[in-house]
Amino acid sequence: MKNIKSAAKLFCLLLVMISLVSTSGCLRSFEEESQLQIINIDVMAKDVRSAFVDLNVTMYVENYGETASNNNTTLVLKAYNIRTGLLEIEKENPIGNIPAESTRKVTVPVNLPKKDGYRVVALVFEDGSRKTGRQITLNNIEDLQGSLETPGVEISEMDFMIREVAEKKVLIQNDIYLTNEGVGENENYRMLVKAREMDASLIADKAWTDTGTFEPDETVIRSVNLSVPDNYNYAVEVILWEDDTIVRQGVDYVQLNPEKEIDKDKRLQTKNIDSGDFVVEGFGEAPVEEESASEYPTEEPGTPGFEIFGALMMLCMVYFVARRNKDE
Repeated sequence: MKNIKSAAKLFCLLLVMISLVSTSGCLRSFEEESQLQIINIDVMAKDVRSAFVDLNVTMYVENYGETASNNNTTLVLKAYNIRTGLLEIEKENPIGNIPAESTRKVTVPVNLPKKDGYRVVALVFEDGSRKTGRQITLNNIEDLQGSLETPGVEISEMDFMIREVAEKKVLIQNDIYLTNEGVGENENYRMLVKAREMDASLIADKAWTDTGTFEPDETVIRSVNLSVPDNYNYAVEVILWEDDTIVRQGVDYVQLNPEKEIDKDKRLQTKNIDSGDFVVEGFGEAPVEEESASEYPTEEPGTPGFEIFGALMMLCMVYFVARRNKDE
């Protein structure tokens, strides 16, 4: 009886082993139905900001079969938030036909919030049927540092206020809003502010200042005064410098003489640019204007010729009046 029980246990064990082998063979044969395989996934940080990160996800899809893949082959990329399990982003890219025994590289750009971690899943479909897949996990996204070529300071906005108007000159206060979009305290950049007349592209005034340093996600205002000729339109340009390199530029507009429609045909009023308005002290003398001949020229008061002639006329009149009185 004991031998029978032992034989029964051995028989059951053999059945389980046979079942496992059979099942393994079935799974293997199912996987071999596809000749496509994702052999690797590379992820590169393209741009890192304070709240988001731009990634390039590159998948290498290999066709190890003896025939080319179907033209209707697509790659689907999904990113799941590891903490919440929620799908953060999904993108589909057609990859077309992959020749036999060759590899196709597919790069997909994605933008993700800079927090938590992500499970990135790549799936290959052929004629709508899933053929292969691969995944990779991204951890500690919040620890990524900003790239060296991307400064943390962004020019968010500009405001303009007129402080003074005198002798055809306008003093404009330019309030420049700077935001630190980086991951740490920003560099102290040199900031050049220029007022460029929009029609002639002449620089009316410019000034230098510093951005200063401030914390991530903080916005500060830097004010610069520029004196410009009145009745012109200007592009106010802001340029951030790091040593001898321009790292950021911005522009906004001030219209002290906006164009107006002057008839129903929408003709615009034209204006002439007087270059003399843009002469900056220290760069040469202003040109002397030529005197124009008047229709009725007159001598300037105090000219010696007119004073002597008037005196002689008065003496003559006194002489004639005196002689007349004497004769009477």
